[in-house]
Amino acid sequence: MDYEFLTTDTVAAYIASKPELSSIVDAGNIVDVQEVGDGNLNLVFIVNDAHAGTVVIKQALPFVRLVGPEWPMTPFRAEREAEALRIHGSFNQELVPKLYLYDSERFVIAMENLSGYRVWRGALIEGLRHDGVAELIGEYVAEVAFGTSVVGMPADEQKVLMAKSINTELCKITEDLVFTEPYDDIGRNSVLPANEVDAQALATDSVMIHAMGEAKWKFMTNAEALIHGDLHTGSVMVKALKGDEGPSLAMAFDSEFSFYGPVAFDIGALWANYTLAAARAVALGNVEFAEWVLALVGETWDSFVNRFSELYESRVDPRVWKEEMLEDRLAEWKSDAWLFAAAKMSRRIVGLAKAADIETLEPGLREGAARGVLELSRQLVRERNSDTSTSSFEALALEILTKHKTN
Repeated sequence: MDYEFLTTDTVAAYIASKPELSSIVDAGNIVDVQEVGDGNLNLVFIVNDAHAGTVVIKQALPFVRLVGPEWPMTPFRAEREAEALRIHGSFNQELVPKLYLYDSERFVIAMENLSGYRVWRGALIEGLRHDGVAELIGEYVAEVAFGTSVVGMPADEQKVLMAKSINTELCKITEDLVFTEPYDDIGRNSVLPANEVDAQALATDSVMIHAMGEAKWKFMTNAEALIHGDLHTGSVMVKALKGDEGPSLAMAFDSEFSFYGPVAFDIGALWANYTLAAARAVALGNVEFAEWVLALVGETWDSFVNRFSELYESRVDPRVWKEEMLEDRLAEWKSDAWLFAAAKMSRRIVGLAKAADIETLEPGLREGAARGVLELSRQLVRERNSDTSTSSFEALALEILTKHKTN
């Protein structure tokens, strides 16, 4: 697709051409432009003017940035992200960045610069504790799940929104990279030589493969709500209210994978990434921090349940959707969160687009951390239909990650 890509030299002129941004940043007095797009898909610029005005400019490329032009990718994903920002922000403005502009000709989003915030994954890698973030993100998932589902909005409106939110190409990435390629390598998988036996055990585990088939089916068919679709510690930003740690604010961003999918997918993705952070802490000998991180599993779930249950009181059709319906949905989502967590944590070890929590460990420590995550993922799918309590998840994770710690 033929359109001009922004650069640090052309962003100011672009902003000047958009009257919608004149009250946000002074295009004639821009003092700093940084390209910070370290993700897999997009160009991202942070722009600051001389008067403390600031904005983030994000442009979708027509290919996967991680790979290059040989992997084409629709830039219309930016439209999906802009719509998700608008809709998700309507439920909780405190947890979603403000959307200032969407440019459909150049696939550009202008949004709030979360000055003072940092990516949660980086903070966890440094061993920092941001209290309250898991609860806030649990509330975010609940508000989106309720507000965009048939229990929270009229069915006719929900069907229109669902039709507008089809996100074929980015869903295909998840379908391939998360649920399929770890078990059918097409040349994009990689692990340390010491972990090749672990990757092979994963790929030939018939129970795991069956479970991933079920997970993929649920991902592709359970159109429950307009989920984030890529919610992990790398798509949450945090800001401590005092110092580097302690009570904190949170924001969910990077929602370009948003689509109508299973509510449990976002929850499982969070659990998986907490586990990766815990695996790093165990590898480094910081068991206390690993326990703190794993406790986020329960904190996120409890917050989700509490908020969704509160919202359920105002469901649009209480005639047959009684309390038993709520109990059934929560039980199903909890079990499915185990399933999706297994899928998300294992693909970060063997597949494309790995997680810095594990990859930045030196190889000797990374070997054990990776082995522990892969064994845990295989065990999660085996136990998800028995005891699905979050305390069992946390205990199992700590046990297996500790068992495989390498020196």
